[in-house]
Amino acid sequence: MRERRRTVEVFTLSFLDCICCGFGAVILFYTIVSARADVQGMHSTDELSAEVNQVEEQVLTGSRNLVVLRNQLEKAESETASDQVRIKSIAATLDSRREQLSTYDSSSVARREHIEKLKADIRSLEEGKRRLEAGSLDKTPPGQQVSSFRDTGGDRRYITGIRMRGKRILILLDVSASMLHEDLVTILRLRNSSDEQKRTAAKWRRAVDTVSWLTTQIPPNSQYQIYTFNTKAQPLLPDLAGKWIGAADAPQLARGLANLHAIVPADGTSLYNAFAATRTLVPLPDQIVLITDGLPTQGKTAGLRKYVDSGARMRLFDDAVGQLPDGVPVDSILLPMQGDLQAPHRFWNLARLTNGALLMPSKDWP
Repeated sequence: MRERRRTVEVFTLSFLDCICCGFGAVILFYTIVSARADVQGMHSTDELSAEVNQVEEQVLTGSRNLVVLRNQLEKAESETASDQVRIKSIAATLDSRREQLSTYDSSSVARREHIEKLKADIRSLEEGKRRLEAGSLDKTPPGQQVSSFRDTGGDRRYITGIRMRGKRILILLDVSASMLHEDLVTILRLRNSSDEQKRTAAKWRRAVDTVSWLTTQIPPNSQYQIYTFNTKAQPLLPDLAGKWIGAADAPQLARGLANLHAIVPADGTSLYNAFAATRTLVPLPDQIVLITDGLPTQGKTAGLRKYVDSGARMRLFDDAVGQLPDGVPVDSILLPMQGDLQAPHRFWNLARLTNGALLMPSKDWP
């Protein structure tokens, strides 16, 4: 009979106990580890929560500060806008003040000019009053003495041979440096002196007195104009260039004589430009009275040579005569000048050709 094999049991009670013990140990270890992990996690969570709370508090503080800053910014923007409005208002006020100041300045200038004109009118009226008061004692022929020459009196007919007969009379006055004296050396010396000394030079004072006397002889119903010339020709009253002035216009005469006394003789003599200026008047003059002391030293423009001889000056004179309008008489008053021997002959010939007159007053005139 076959013997029955015995079954071997792998898992015995002792082995199962061991396995269970080991499994229980693992579970216990896992439980302990898990508990410690939870404790550590709780600690970490508390720290993070504290940090989060701190950050949230900082955020809240920053938000509050941001609100304050925004309020300050809005306030600053509001103040800036207000300041800009104030600046615009101040700028507008300044512009208004400037306009008012400009208007005040212009009105002040106008007032001063008006006052000066009134003063000139008063002087003219005073001169007219003196003439009327003296009229019963010293009457003059019709057309004479439309304005006073000298307050001290004297002979009314200082210049004989020159008769103011035109309806439109042009007076041409030489204001070159040679009008300071009749001697060349003295002229050179006076050219370097002060303006006041030049204005008080004896020869120049005679020329000024000549113009003043001629203005007293203009017929009341005539018109006149006064031009001065050296290297250029220009009117005594620049605002009335090319226009005629009524003989009875006392304020304009007073202005002209005031400008005349302020002139300082200087530079050379261009008779060409003086005669050319006669054509700028409309209508043309019907009488020209020329006050000079000799032949010109230049033509329309200054020449290349510094000095001109007698022959060149005569040619310049002939060129200047060609600028005169046709049919107009030229009366020349020739003041003395040493060394200019050809001047009397040329001016006498000019008077003959134009049906005018030549006068050479004495040294002690007037």
